[in-house]
Amino acid sequence: MVVCVRAVVRVLVLQAAWALGGGQVRYSVPEEAKGGTVVGRLAQDLGLEAGEAEARRLRLVAQGRRASVEVSGASGALVVSSRLDREELCGKSAPCALRLEVLLERPLRVFHVEVEVTDINDNAPLFPAATKNLSLSENSPPGSRFPLEGASDADIGANAQLSYTLSPSEHFALDVKSKGENKHSVALVLMKSLDRESLAEHRLVLTASDGGRPALTGTVELVVSVLDANDNAPQFNQSVYKVRLPESAPPGTVFLCIRATDKDEGINQEISYGLRETVSEKVKELFIIDTISGEMKTAGQLDFEDVQSYDLEVEARDKGVPPLSGHCSVELEVLDVNDNAPEVWVTSLSVPVPEDASVGTVVALLSVSDRDSGANGRVRCAVWPPAPFGLVATFAGSYSLVLREALDRERVSEYEVEVRAEDGGAPPLRASRGLRVPVSDVNDNAPAFAQAVYTVLARENNAAGAELARLWARDPDEAGNGRVSYSVAEGGAGAGSGSGSGSGWRPASSYVSVDAESGRLWALRPLDYEELQVLQFEVRAVDAGEPPLCGNATVQLFVVDENDNAPALLPPAGGGPGPWAAGEVVAKIRAVDADSGYNAWLRYELWEPRGKGPFRVGLYSGEVSTARALEEADGPRQRLLIVVRDHGEPSRSATATLSVSLVEGAEAALAAAAAGASSSGAGVRPAAGLEGGAAAASAATNVWLVVAICAVSSLFLLAVVLYGASRWAPRAAVLAGPGPATLVCASEVGSWSYSQRQSRSLCVADGAGKSDLMVFSPNCPPPPGPAAENGSAEKGPSLSPYSSADVHEPSNMQCDEG
Repeated sequence: MVVCVRAVVRVLVLQAAWALGGGQVRYSVPEEAKGGTVVGRLAQDLGLEAGEAEARRLRLVAQGRRASVEVSGASGALVVSSRLDREELCGKSAPCALRLEVLLERPLRVFHVEVEVTDINDNAPLFPAATKNLSLSENSPPGSRFPLEGASDADIGANAQLSYTLSPSEHFALDVKSKGENKHSVALVLMKSLDRESLAEHRLVLTASDGGRPALTGTVELVVSVLDANDNAPQFNQSVYKVRLPESAPPGTVFLCIRATDKDEGINQEISYGLRETVSEKVKELFIIDTISGEMKTAGQLDFEDVQSYDLEVEARDKGVPPLSGHCSVELEVLDVNDNAPEVWVTSLSVPVPEDASVGTVVALLSVSDRDSGANGRVRCAVWPPAPFGLVATFAGSYSLVLREALDRERVSEYEVEVRAEDGGAPPLRASRGLRVPVSDVNDNAPAFAQAVYTVLARENNAAGAELARLWARDPDEAGNGRVSYSVAEGGAGAGSGSGSGSGWRPASSYVSVDAESGRLWALRPLDYEELQVLQFEVRAVDAGEPPLCGNATVQLFVVDENDNAPALLPPAGGGPGPWAAGEVVAKIRAVDADSGYNAWLRYELWEPRGKGPFRVGLYSGEVSTARALEEADGPRQRLLIVVRDHGEPSRSATATLSVSLVEGAEAALAAAAAGASSSGAGVRPAAGLEGGAAAASAATNVWLVVAICAVSSLFLLAVVLYGASRWAPRAAVLAGPGPATLVCASEVGSWSYSQRQSRSLCVADGAGKSDLMVFSPNCPPPPGPAAENGSAEKGPSLSPYSSADVHEPSNMQCDEG
C-alpha cells in the first residue's frame, strides 16, 4: 500500500513539474562527450513506468539536421549517439541548444526536449598567419600605432576571452582596446625612434591567451622592417564607418565611398585603396573597392540568414618608398528582407482514420519554420478545406492536425488536406503541404431494401425450384460490412388462406426459400391456388459487420389460378309434375368448379339431341326447360346429354345425362319421377302409368296449373330484376361486394381482385359455396338474355338425371347422385 501511494505521489510531482516547466524537458551536456553518455533519464522525467518507453515506442522525431543524441529503447534514457562539437553545431551562438521532438504512441503524444551543449576550452586562439611582416619608416615618430590582426577563438564565453602579450622590446609596446564582447583592437605602438642603420629588422612574438582553465595560447611572429624615406602615412577622416544594407541589394550596389589624405607630396601622396589582408577571401568575393576612388560596392548576393554583419578593414597606401598606409574599419549591417518562404514538415501521420473517430482525434503532427527574422519570420497556419479537420498549435512552430467534425466514409472516403503557411512579411510569402487522409469503414449502415413491400405473382402448379423474384438490399458499407446475406425471417399461411383441406398454419419456409448471396427467391414445391392464395412473409438482409446490422422487407406472394380443375356436378333439382308449357323449367343442372375467376365461370350446353328438340338448357343457369309444348310425336322418353364447360384456357368440362319420361297425368307423374346415372349415357325408363278417374286427374291438373302460374310469375319477376341489375349495376360491385380491393392483378384470363376486408360466397342452389371474387374484363361474353330463363306452364315430363365429368370433351365418367 505504501509503495502504491509513493508511486502516485511521484506521478503527481512529475506532472506538476511538467506543468510548471511549460511542457518542455531541458538537459545540458558538455561538448565532446563520449558516445553512450547519458544526457538525461527521459522516460522517468516524462512520468513513464519501467518498460513503458519501449512498449509505447518512445523515440525522437528527425527535423533535418543530425541531432547527435538518441533515445535508448530499453531504458528510455537520452544518450549521446555521435560526437558533439558545439562549434560545429552552433558556431558562436550562445547558448547552443538542440530542440528535439519526442514522440510517444498509444496514445499519440509529442514532447519537446531541449538539450544545451555547453562549451569546453577545446580551441586555442588562432592568428591568421604564423608570421606577420611590417614595414616601418625610420622616421616614424614615437607613439605611432600600427594595427595588428587579432587572434580568433572558436569557443565562447570565458573560453573565448583573449588577452595579448608582446615579447620584451625597448622600441615597441602593445596597445589592446576592447571593442565589445570578445572583440579587441590590437596595435603595435612605437615607443622609441627607430634607426635603420643600427637595426634594420625587429622580430617580436605576439601571444594570445584565452580565459579557459587551463588557458590555451596562440602566437604570431612579427617581423618589423625599418624603412627609410616617406614618413607620412595616409589618414582617413574617421576611423570607423557604419553602413546598413538590405540583403536584397543586387550585386554592384554602391554602399560607401571613403577618402584618405596624405601630407606628403608627389608620389608619396598618391594613394591606392584596398581591403586588408586580414579580410577573408570569402568576404572579398562579396565586396570590392575601387583602388583609386575608394568607392565600395557589392560583388555578390548578401544573405541575412547566413551573416548579419561584416567588419571590413580598409587600407589606404601611398606610393612612397617605402609606402605608408592608413587604416579604417567599415562596419556593414545586413538588413533582413522577406526572402524566405515558410517551410512545413509532417513529422507524424496516423492514417487511415476510422469514420467513427471522435472529435479531437490527432491525425498528424506538423512543424513549421521560417528562416527570416522578426515579422518576416512569424508564421500563420491554416488548413484547407476548413472542415472536417483543423489545426491546434502545441508549441512555437508545432501544430497538430485534429478532427473537428464527425466523418462519414459513405459520403467522403478520402480527404486531400492542404496545410497552408503564410509569414508576416510585406508582401507575405506562402507555402503549403498536402496530406492524403483516407477514411476507414465501420459498420454503421444497415442493409436497406429498394421496397418495403414486394408483390410477387406466381402461377400455381409451378415447378419446384422455379425462380419467383429477385430481392436486393443495398448496404453502402464496404468489404464485409457491406456484404449482405438473405434469409426468410418469418411469415406463413394458415388454414384460412385457401379453400383446400385446411391443414393448419404452415411457415413460409416450407413454401419458398431465398438464396443467401443473390437474394433469388424460389419455390420449394409446386403451389396450389385452391390450397393457398396469398403467402405473406418477411425476408431479412444481414451484413457481415461486427456487430451485424439487418433490414427487413415484406413479400406478398399471390398465387395466380390455373385452370386445373374440371367442373364438378351436384345433385340436380327437378321441376314439378306436368303438364308443362313452353319455357317451363323441367330440371336444373348444378355444378361447381374449384378454380377461380374465368376458370370457375361455367356455361351449360345441350350436346344431344341437336336440332329443334323439345328441351333447351340455360347457357349460364343450367336450367333445363321446354322449348315448346310437348306433343305425342315427341315420344314417351327423351335422353338429354348436357356438357358443363368452364371459361379456362384450355377449358375443362363435365357431362350430365338426363333421361326424361313423358306421362299423361299428374298422379302418374309424381309416381314416375326417378333418377339414375350411367357411364354410357343411357336413360332410365319411367315406372309410372296412368291411374284414377277423369275427375281426379282434372282436379290435380287445376291445382298444378295454379302452382305453375304462380311459379312462372315469380320467376319472370326475378328474371326481370336480375336482368336489370346485371344490365345497369357495375359488375365489380355485384360480384366483389363492398370494400376497396387492396391488390389488382391481370392475366390472360381476365382481371380479378382480392380483398382482405370482405368477400361474398357464390353458390348454386344448395351445393357447396366458393369464397371467390371476380371482376371480368370488358371483352367478357355478355350474360344470357331473359328469354333463356322464362317459359309458360304446360304438360311436362317426369325426369331422372344422370351426369358424368371429364376434361375438354364429353365422356362416360359417371356422376352418381345417390
